Amino acid sequence: MTAQDMLASVDLGSNSFRLQICHVQNGSLQVVDSIKEMVRLAAGLDEHKILDEDSQQRALNCLARFGERLRGFSPQQVRAVATNTFRVAKNIDQFLPQAEEKLGFPIDIIAGREEARLIYTGVVHTLPPRSENMLVIDIGGGSTEFVIGHDIQPEITESLNLGCVSYSMRFFPRGKISHKNFQAAINAARAEIQRISQELKSIGWKSAIGTSGSARSIRDVISADNAALDAITLEQMQIMANRIISAGSIKKARLEGLKNDRMDVFPGGLAVMMAAFAELNIQEMTVTDAALRDGVFYDMLGRQLGNDLRIQTIIDFQNRYHADKVQAQRVETLAESIFDQLTTEMEVNHLDQWHQLLCWAAQLHEIGLDISHTGYHKHAAYILEQADMPGFSRKEQHILATLVLGQRGDLRKIAEYTNQEILWLAILALRLATLFCRARQDMAIPLHHCKITYQKTRKQLMITLEENWLINNPLTASALLQESVLWKKIGLHLELQVI
Repeated sequence: MTAQDMLASVDLGSNSFRLQICHVQNGSLQVVDSIKEMVRLAAGLDEHKILDEDSQQRALNCLARFGERLRGFSPQQVRAVATNTFRVAKNIDQFLPQAEEKLGFPIDIIAGREEARLIYTGVVHTLPPRSENMLVIDIGGGSTEFVIGHDIQPEITESLNLGCVSYSMRFFPRGKISHKNFQAAINAARAEIQRISQELKSIGWKSAIGTSGSARSIRDVISADNAALDAITLEQMQIMANRIISAGSIKKARLEGLKNDRMDVFPGGLAVMMAAFAELNIQEMTVTDAALRDGVFYDMLGRQLGNDLRIQTIIDFQNRYHADKVQAQRVETLAESIFDQLTTEMEVNHLDQWHQLLCWAAQLHEIGLDISHTGYHKHAAYILEQADMPGFSRKEQHILATLVLGQRGDLRKIAEYTNQEILWLAILALRLATLFCRARQDMAIPLHHCKITYQKTRKQLMITLEENWLINNPLTASALLQESVLWKKIGLHLELQVI
């Protein structure tokens, strides 16, 4: 067993943080180490969705310990994903750099539906193959995911903002539980689930499966009371709820099988699960130990084996928005060549990832034309920022959207919210590629004489082109001069040198 054969996933949930390390052998995964800490990050959100200092410090202390365990791992071996609390916290942009520094690796904030897909990926890879649909429900600390499918790719993924931490704090803030506030929690959760219930029912499922802490805790309490029962039913949950309500609190109910670290969030999770059963007419649910972290592992393994879901997502978007693939390929090839020239003498972290994102942006740079020719780059950027893109993190989508937005027009709209040097060079590469390929036909661009250099200290970009080529292409020559004006407005000097 060598370090190179290891993969690590970091699951930054709203309730707990988890680090799991697996040994990869012949495409299978063997857990070699696992660390879990109850950070209760969602409990640190105030009414304005601001993450308080105490919760931030708990998270940073935990991430420092995870970072120590991950020393010696390469970036390709580790993926850290963050879920609902990272999605909704208003001050996450200030906290995230500190978190990444403590962990020592980038943190991907994933969208709700991407979280649902990864949860499903973990479940489908750890259960026997089946030909009929299953409904997977994962009640997390701040969100609950609903997925239906039977194959590798699910038929539907949904995520709702209701979780065991948020509901426990909202309806049982001092731990006191009555029939009134427990029923209010169920009703509130049912109202949320009603938004997706018809769509879920129209697809249908043969079996229901619960994942993560809330489902396991409910199952464990039921099994402790009756060892013959190894599944969740609404009847058993109602018995449990009545017992808690009669006692007035979780602690006084003294539920066998419930771990101490789950007590504070158990009533919220139970109310959400009961609401799901009632609203979706679930008869019985089995529980699996598979979870988000398992999905992250199998997703990483797929990327290493050349089965990267992001590639299929790019193809799907090209087809959905009727992109001109020939033109996209022209732009991609030229943009990558220009980017190589700009970064040849630079030391850039994750340069290969920037190459990949630039290529994907080139493949999708015209999808906005399917909406309107006017401002199509803005339409494309909006799609890439807001759409569900399976396999992509929110950060990756933001970079794609920024690249596509920057392919034309005033650069000041981007300068307002980014100062990343490598991002500006990628934007330049895409802008020049679209400019040179404007005729939408194969043309002899003198790349062997077209030298593009970047002097960081002088903030100067130099493009060297043959004079005859510029004379024969006056439209492009004029556009290049206009480019120099636009770049100067954001403090970068783009100069055109003729040879």
